[in-house]
Amino acid sequence: MNRVAIGRHCCAQSTHIESYRGIVAEELLDELGTLTRDLKGIRICNINSTAAGGGVAELLSRELPLLRALGVEADWWIIRGEDQFFTVTKGFHNALQGGQYALTDEVRRIYEAQNQESARLFQERYDLYVVHDPQPAAMVRFRRQPGERWVWRCHIDSSTPNPAVWGFLRPFVEAYDAAVFTMREFAPEDLKLSRLALIAPAIDPLSSKNMELPTDLARRIVADSGIDLRRPLLLQVSRFDPWKDPIGVIEAYRTVKQSKPEVQLALVGALAGDDPEGWAILEQVNAASAQDQDIYVFTNLTGVGNVEVNAFQRVADVAIQKSLKEGFGLVASEALWKGRPLVAGNAGGIPMQIPSGYERYLVNDIPGCAARIRELLDAPEAGEAYGQAGREHVRARFLLPRLVRDNLALIKTLV
Repeated sequence: MNRVAIGRHCCAQSTHIESYRGIVAEELLDELGTLTRDLKGIRICNINSTAAGGGVAELLSRELPLLRALGVEADWWIIRGEDQFFTVTKGFHNALQGGQYALTDEVRRIYEAQNQESARLFQERYDLYVVHDPQPAAMVRFRRQPGERWVWRCHIDSSTPNPAVWGFLRPFVEAYDAAVFTMREFAPEDLKLSRLALIAPAIDPLSSKNMELPTDLARRIVADSGIDLRRPLLLQVSRFDPWKDPIGVIEAYRTVKQSKPEVQLALVGALAGDDPEGWAILEQVNAASAQDQDIYVFTNLTGVGNVEVNAFQRVADVAIQKSLKEGFGLVASEALWKGRPLVAGNAGGIPMQIPSGYERYLVNDIPGCAARIRELLDAPEAGEAYGQAGREHVRARFLLPRLVRDNLALIKTLV
């Protein structure tokens, strides 16, 4: 057993709420002020399983500084574990999305033992806990104290979960006071909780990944990576995960290349500490692209950080997010916020991010993906219009202050 089973994570310094004025609606900022006054003195704890490399960590790394800037007492703790624990929880993740997984007695033992150890070592007291995804979901059983409120936040498309795995996890989830899903369809039909909330994730327009970058700087960053800016660039930014279908993206690119031999593809991905499967997918991607000098593969381990991702998303001619299953897909909003046209899988929370009138860029297979990419490369003016519509759609619905408002409104009803 890993004796350091849970630890506090220190995130960035506070972001001043006034920095969002002129970006989001004034009424939204007013609502945030009212909610934080109502919640003065309430202590909030977020618990997840990794500090970097995935969407949950990215959300928390931006949400916590804003909460603190608003005067909310909020902390972030990370559950630790050995490789076998994260192998189990990645299996749970896939199973909640409908994948197959063998739920053995040993799997149950590994999962419960790590959650119990994390709960035992966790000595801090809070008024409300927000526990993210399946990895630490069982902590509520071993840790809950009288007077506390617990919320389970599911970031996964769990609409058709594996029955055995969901049957094992459901009693833990039903011990919570509330559960939060991105969409109503994601909540399993047999989940019995008195309170279900629907809250979509959001991106922070002030983060290094999404802040404004001068065009010449963005182009210089991308050119320094080896990309030929005189030629069209396709881009997918995502974790190396089978549900993101990076091999399908490569196949779509190759189909496009038959009629547009000048096209290039960049796959920019992160490797998360709680996802042992990521390395195997990266190996598959490297093998599939090894003989093609126009495919570029970058990871967070090769020096590609948030600023570099920002630059790639601003320079790409077409952004891709060909997910087969998707909880939300922050990278879709990121690309649209930067005014780039997006071809994306018709999965999970992605469709809600597409502006009205552009639904045809949601695709279900490789030929459809390739066809929409070609369409955008042939009509760059239409792609610019799509990108600008996407930016305004994200501004209205998927920026960080709205997410914080929704989360605080739920917390207010519980405490």
